[in-house]
Amino acid sequence: MTQDTSTRTHCPYCALQCAMHLQPGDDGTLTARPADFPTNRGGLCRKGWTSAEVLTVPDRLTRPLMRKDRNADLVEVDWDTALDHIAERLLTLRAESGPDTVSVFGSGGLTNEKSYTLGKFARLALGTSQIDYNGRFCMSSAAAGSVKAFGLDRGMPFPLTDVGTSEVVLLAGANPAETMPPMMGHLSAPTLIVIDPRRSATAQAALAGGGMHLAPRPGTDLALALGLLHAAHIGGHTDHDYVAARTTDFDRAWEHAAAWWPEHTEQVTGVPATQIRAAADLLGRAAAHRSAYILTGRGTEQHSKGTDTVSAWINLALALGLPGRQGSGYGCITGQGNGQGGREHGQKADQLPGYRKIDDPAARAHVAGVWGVDPDTLPGPGRSAFELLDALGDGGGPRAMLLFGSNPAVSAPDADHVRARIASLDFLVAADFVLSETAAMADVVLPTTQWAEESGTMTNLEGRILRRNRATAPPEGVRTDLEILSALATRLGQPAQRFPTDPDTVLAELGRASSGGAADYSGATPQRLDDGEALYWPVRAGSAPTPRLFLDSFAHPDGRARFQAVEHRPPAEDTDPDYPLLATTGRLMGHYQSGAQTRRVDELTAAEPDAYVEVHPDTAARAGLAHGQWARLTSRRGHTRARVRLTPTARLDTVFVPFHYAGEQAANNLTNPALDPTSRMPEFKVAAVRLEPDPAP
Repeated sequence: MTQDTSTRTHCPYCALQCAMHLQPGDDGTLTARPADFPTNRGGLCRKGWTSAEVLTVPDRLTRPLMRKDRNADLVEVDWDTALDHIAERLLTLRAESGPDTVSVFGSGGLTNEKSYTLGKFARLALGTSQIDYNGRFCMSSAAAGSVKAFGLDRGMPFPLTDVGTSEVVLLAGANPAETMPPMMGHLSAPTLIVIDPRRSATAQAALAGGGMHLAPRPGTDLALALGLLHAAHIGGHTDHDYVAARTTDFDRAWEHAAAWWPEHTEQVTGVPATQIRAAADLLGRAAAHRSAYILTGRGTEQHSKGTDTVSAWINLALALGLPGRQGSGYGCITGQGNGQGGREHGQKADQLPGYRKIDDPAARAHVAGVWGVDPDTLPGPGRSAFELLDALGDGGGPRAMLLFGSNPAVSAPDADHVRARIASLDFLVAADFVLSETAAMADVVLPTTQWAEESGTMTNLEGRILRRNRATAPPEGVRTDLEILSALATRLGQPAQRFPTDPDTVLAELGRASSGGAADYSGATPQRLDDGEALYWPVRAGSAPTPRLFLDSFAHPDGRARFQAVEHRPPAEDTDPDYPLLATTGRLMGHYQSGAQTRRVDELTAAEPDAYVEVHPDTAARAGLAHGQWARLTSRRGHTRARVRLTPTARLDTVFVPFHYAGEQAANNLTNPALDPTSRMPEFKVAAVRLEPDPAP
């Protein structure tokens, strides 16, 4: 009998966190194969199958790199030289300009232990309020909308397996057929209603299964949600008993939705009134059987009115009586691998561990007690992600930044401007495994371990805490982020025991720091995780986990959910004769985030080597473009190059570009940094552009 030497763990990419086995070969390299788990049910997407190849890419960093001065090249140095230099520069800058002159930028891909330690490091070792993370660009609008409505944000407040048993699922701005292919197994039985400006793979699947695709003009999702609420209410689908018993403020929300009869909604969104009524009836009939879900994704959330848009979808769900009932509900499809856990434990500018608010005196006292410091020494709230990037260097804000697991030179909106802000820093440190586009700009680059070379926990899209197991040793000379933060903290004057490097020790402390908070992890012990227990938070010490939230009451003091009075407003910018088209962005099946990982995997780059612009043939013809030709897209902020991909189902007024590419192919050269007033989410999904043949060879 052959001994199984594989390690069971979870995929490094999206928040589905598919289970997999990593099998070592004779040459020491790992091969990924799927494992059975509720979210992926024994499946993997193309990225998951090839995930182990990222560990051995040719340009993997194994020694620290440092510049002697800003104009010099990066050269290899030893760890002590690099860490000593970082500490000296940070101490000097802090002495000159105060603690907020140093900033930290984290990631929704870091483990819970890293996220927690990064927030603790910023506030104790650096004393800075200037910390945020790239998850601000992912889940912030949905989180803000959920907190307003329910008093608590957990992306999906129910297991994903529940969704597969329902009759109807409405997907607003989500394309799991490409972004999370194994999730489609849970969506094969329900009838799908897909809200998306483009005929995505998910929209095609909906139509093939007898469902619906509603294609609104980009930036009008809020109007469409109001129109669907109007049609559902007038059509007799409102659950009046539920609304009376479990919610407040329906009348205020209805005052706004009352004006959005389907014909009016059609004029604004372009979605036919007949489709709006049919979708409301389809969803309403399933809701009457307590067998319907509304799920939102980035397409409907990444707007300067993203929080209000999410609130409008939640209003629809509440009117139909979906949330807080088994078999139905509202949820958000989290994007990044630890997008949920990453925002719960201190990376966000306004939060402390356990989803506590940093300006809450009781929260500060609790966390300071765990950390062994005076609460008055903790800084207050800082800038949100784009506002932090916008203020860097000669923008009048921090003069230094420490970057962990993020690539904002590609992923941030108005990327040309962000790159200029980063370049103006006095000092930039990046911890990464390759020279990403941002790491290549750094003064010091620290080589870090990757997902299969370390252990820790992640929290998936359902709020389930998962164990990531180490499957192989890292290359010689590479350190974990926990080791890097500990070494820097001691050089900055912190006691060594305050920053442990063992993930299980950090998890235990995280449990104490989060205990009693909204996201309570105090019962998430290594033993329970290793035993395979399904630990959905809140999971308090000595208590059972909570797979389904809100069944008895919502998290507001009176136990009721809140309708929100929201109104449609136009996007932050519109078209004009110079910029006659709307560009929207999104993901591809074969790539992930800024592409720093996936663009280094041969199979994935061979499948999608270049950025493309998806455009209707008539729109392309008016611009003098043919299929496969290089085009230039220009917005009021910058331009990008992409190959033309003719798509007869595309809207005539809309083009689509994926955001995984860098340099002149970076979609975020176009995007608008206009911010949602509540979530501080930038408007990634609507940019006015012009399309023309690319003048470059």
